[in-house]
Amino acid sequence: MSKIEVDTIAPQSGTQVTLGESGDTITIPAGATFDASSGTLTLADGSVTNAKLAGSITNDKLTNSSITINGSSVSLGGSTTIETGTSWQSSIVTGTTLSAVAGEGYWINTTSNACTITLPASASVGDTIVFVDYARTWGTNAITINQNSLNFQGYSSPNPEYNTSGQSVTIVYSGATQGWIPTVDDDVTLETPQSYSADILVIAGGGGGGYMAAGGGGAGGYRTSTQNLLNGNTYTVTVGDGGSGAPDPATKGSNGSTSSISGSGITTITSAGGGGGGSNDTRDGVSGGSGGGGSRSNGSIGLGNTPSTSPSQGNNGGSGGDNSPYMNGGGGGGAGSVGGTQTNGDGGTPGAGTTSSITGSAVGRAGGGSGGCATGGSSPTGVDGGGTGSTTGSNPADNGTANTGGGGGGGGFTRPSGPGSAGGNGGKGVVIISVPDADYSGTTTGSPTVATGVSGKTVLTFNSSGSYTA
Repeated sequence: MSKIEVDTIAPQSGTQVTLGESGDTITIPAGATFDASSGTLTLADGSVTNAKLAGSITNDKLTNSSITINGSSVSLGGSTTIETGTSWQSSIVTGTTLSAVAGEGYWINTTSNACTITLPASASVGDTIVFVDYARTWGTNAITINQNSLNFQGYSSPNPEYNTSGQSVTIVYSGATQGWIPTVDDDVTLETPQSYSADILVIAGGGGGGYMAAGGGGAGGYRTSTQNLLNGNTYTVTVGDGGSGAPDPATKGSNGSTSSISGSGITTITSAGGGGGGSNDTRDGVSGGSGGGGSRSNGSIGLGNTPSTSPSQGNNGGSGGDNSPYMNGGGGGGAGSVGGTQTNGDGGTPGAGTTSSITGSAVGRAGGGSGGCATGGSSPTGVDGGGTGSTTGSNPADNGTANTGGGGGGGGFTRPSGPGSAGGNGGKGVVIISVPDADYSGTTTGSPTVATGVSGKTVLTFNSSGSYTA
C-alpha cells in the first residue's frame, strides 16, 4: 500500500480538493483527530453513518465551526448541543413550580409541597420530557401539568394531575391534534377527562301518616343541583322508599328512606326521608326531610330539614288540635311550605311541595300528607303527591303518590269511642338527571325512563335505584 507524507494538501487551481473518487471509502484511523475548529466541513450529497464516526466528536474541536449538509449550514458554536437521548438534570426539583424543557428528564421531589410543571409554549413532533417521583410522595403532594396552550391527550383542559406515589411519566409531542401523549405513565389513565353539565333532582321517600286523628307524614327531602359529570365515570343512584303508615295508636308513622346520587368528581347529594306523623298515644310528629304533623291533643310538630343537612330540603309539620272538643292531626311539612294546624275539627292542611320543570313540564312533588280527623270534620286534599287524611276510623288514609316523595295522610277516628284508622304510606322518592342530548352516553342500570329531545336535553327518571355512566 502506497503512502504519501505531506504537511499540506492544497488545490492546484480553484478552492476545491477531492479525496478519492465516487464509491471510495475515506477512513480516519482510530486515535486520529479531524480538526475543523477554524473551517467548514461540507458533506455534499452524502451521508455520515455511525460506523464512520465511531468514538466521539468533542465540542472543543468543533467550536466556531459548521457542518453543511445538502446546502444547509448547521452551526455548532456557542451553546449548541447535539442531543443523543434524555438529558437528565442533576438538580432535584423541590420547588412549587418548574418550567420544563424538551429533551430533559427531571427528578421531582414533592415531600414538602405539590409542584406545577409548565410545558414548553411550542413543541416539535418527537420532543420528549420525563418526570420521575424522586421520593415516592406524589400520592401526598401531586404534580400538575400546565399545558401552556398545547393539547395533552387530545384536549386543552383540564390540566393533568399525577398523584400516584412512585410514578414516572414520559411524554412525547405528537403534533397539534393530540399534542403531548404519555408513552409511560404507569396507570395509563386519561389525565384530561372531559365533562359536561347535568341538572339533578333528588327526592327522598315520604313519611307515613300517624294513626287515629293523626298527623300527616312529612314529604321526602327535596334537593336540586347542577354539576359536571366526567366522561367514563359511573354515578350511583339510590331511590328511597316511602315510610309505612302507623298501624296502631302506639306507633308513629315511619320515616321515608334517603335518596342520593354519588360518584367520582361530583358532590354527593343526599335527601333525607320524610318524617312520620304522630299517632293517638305517641303524638309528636317525627323530624325528617320535611317534618311529620303532630296528632290530636296538641301533638307537637316534626321538624323539617334535619339539622345535619344543608342546604334546606323541607319544612316543619303542623301541630295537632286540642282534644276537647276537636280531634285533628297536623299536616305534614312539604318541600315548599310548612304543614298547617287547624282547630275547627278539620285535619291540618298539608305543606305544599315544589314545582320543577326538569322533565320538560312543570310538576309539583314532595307535598306533605294532610292531617286526619274525627267524624264530622274534613281533611284537606293532599297536594303535590301528598296523601289525603282520613275522617273516619273505618278507612285508612291515602298513601302518598309513588315517586313524588309525598307524605302519607293521617289516620281518622270515629266518634265517640273509635275505632281509629291507619295512616297512609309515604310515596317513594325519585332521582332525575338531565344532560345535553349530544353528551348522553346511553349507559344505565336500573331501567330509568329516558326521554330525549327535551329542549335539547336527555332526561333520565330513576323510579328505583340504578346508575348512569357518563
